[in-house]
Amino acid sequence: MLLTSQGDVLDRPTAKTGIAVKTIPDPRWARRDIKSIMLLGQVLAKREAAAAGAQEAWLVDTAGFITEGASSSALIVTQDGALVTRPNSRAILPGCTRKAVLAIAERDGVKVEERLFSIAEARGAREAILTSASNFVLPVVTIDGAPVSDGKPGPIARRLRELYIEAARAG
Repeated sequence: MLLTSQGDVLDRPTAKTGIAVKTIPDPRWARRDIKSIMLLGQVLAKREAAAAGAQEAWLVDTAGFITEGASSSALIVTQDGALVTRPNSRAILPGCTRKAVLAIAERDGVKVEERLFSIAEARGAREAILTSASNFVLPVVTIDGAPVSDGKPGPIARRLRELYIEAARAG
């Protein structure tokens, strides 16, 4: 099966307004790093998020740490400006966009930390961000209905999106 959709990926309104995410327990099997056609867990997570008025689900492991989004990678910006994302492991699918954004961030002088982060840390972050091949870099402005910082897209998310698009255009 092949699916297509039409839309302007460069000027998505959500890049300016940000999106909402809902955290849910990660329903997937233990080898999440294997890309397969079995996406039932992600589909169910997206449906649950949509039912709660969110555009994405951030999946949470049994220890209370965010693994990744149902169709994205999850990142936060700490109060001291570090970009944090879970390290690659069997717990997540390594995202190509995530990898590129981390490299771009480091080149731009942003401190990058690959470590676990909790729901509470994400809710208390200066910024929250998701990356994916279809969305590039999007600011997350609410988590479980609560605003992240002031509830508006932050400067690091905006800057990383600009730099990512610039790099993609340069080829």
